[in-house]
Amino acid sequence: MRKPKAIIVGGSIAGISCAKALILAGWDVVVIEKTRGPPTGNPTGAGIALNPLSQKMVKSWLHQPDLLHNITLPLTIDQSYIQYSASGNFFWGHLYLTFCISHDKSTVNVKAKNLKTDEVIDIAGDLLVAADESRSSVRQTFLPDSKLRYTGYCAWMGVFDFSENENSETIQGIRKAYPELGNGVHVDLGPGTHTVLYELMYKRLNWIWFISQPEPQLKGDSATMKVSSDMIKKMHQEAEKIWVPEFARVIKETKEPFLNLMYDCDPLTQIYWDNVVLIGDAAHPITPHCARSTNMAIADAAVLGKCLERWGPENLHSALEEHQSVRLPVTTKQVLHSRRVGQIKLGLPTPDREPFDPNTASPEDCEILKQRRLPFFDDVPSILE
Repeated sequence: MRKPKAIIVGGSIAGISCAKALILAGWDVVVIEKTRGPPTGNPTGAGIALNPLSQKMVKSWLHQPDLLHNITLPLTIDQSYIQYSASGNFFWGHLYLTFCISHDKSTVNVKAKNLKTDEVIDIAGDLLVAADESRSSVRQTFLPDSKLRYTGYCAWMGVFDFSENENSETIQGIRKAYPELGNGVHVDLGPGTHTVLYELMYKRLNWIWFISQPEPQLKGDSATMKVSSDMIKKMHQEAEKIWVPEFARVIKETKEPFLNLMYDCDPLTQIYWDNVVLIGDAAHPITPHCARSTNMAIADAAVLGKCLERWGPENLHSALEEHQSVRLPVTTKQVLHSRRVGQIKLGLPTPDREPFDPNTASPEDCEILKQRRLPFFDDVPSILE
């Protein structure tokens, strides 16, 4: 019998995870990704948090399960930070254009453009999986009124590379100021602001500094804002006023820091239509405060794969309905919880409490900020047990 075929738009973690899960479920998979080729060289990006369920799923998709252990750092909250690398059946360097569902709703046809030759190709399949991130073009087709919501704050981000001088004064200082660096995530709270600091593999530190500001005008679809030398200089001056000198020095010595605007989206009430389904940030854009984005994407992919395997291609709509019924209650609560945590940490007004001030906050006030207060934090869907 002919294998069913899935077309996945987007080759990020959500798309890769979905490809792995669907291949194991007996599907043929094609991934359309506009990037011209897979990442090369040593990983240099920021880390991503994998909870125990995500680790279990990723290990089940790897030919060498020990690989995950070899390239991660354990955290005290039972999470790990892993550098991302991709593999799979790809149409690299192809930009998704549009799709069309057949009249009998049995197939879907996708058009994509080769960015090197400008040739437009057609790919036919039984299922379209939209893993095209928070500004999903596929989502806009079905939900044109669904807009991203600016949170009221942005984040300076940087990766400090100390691989060429592991014993510099900067590194000695930051390790003295943060003795547990390398074993967990450090969150420093200040009035109306906070930072995140943790160590990566390959002798790197990743830091994030959240600050409130009005939404600036951006060009294009990227949430990353182009920064000037004057903006960076001002940021360095503010860091010296707010944070401990050792951390301010790391920030100042980081090459090419960048500024990301923070968005999320009101939870959707539907994530599939006929033979099209949304996963990852395309289905539930979320703020980064609870380290959920990657874990939600992996869970989406794993549940979708199991649902498709259980129902078979002849019962595709039943599989997508089950996937939606399993994932929507979880993602809805997690998106709203992460939004609330961000508002509290940034000292923004909320309907039921005074703006958060770390200098006067009680232990009870801080309880909601803990990772384990996230709804469904340890939840494992029964279909994955």
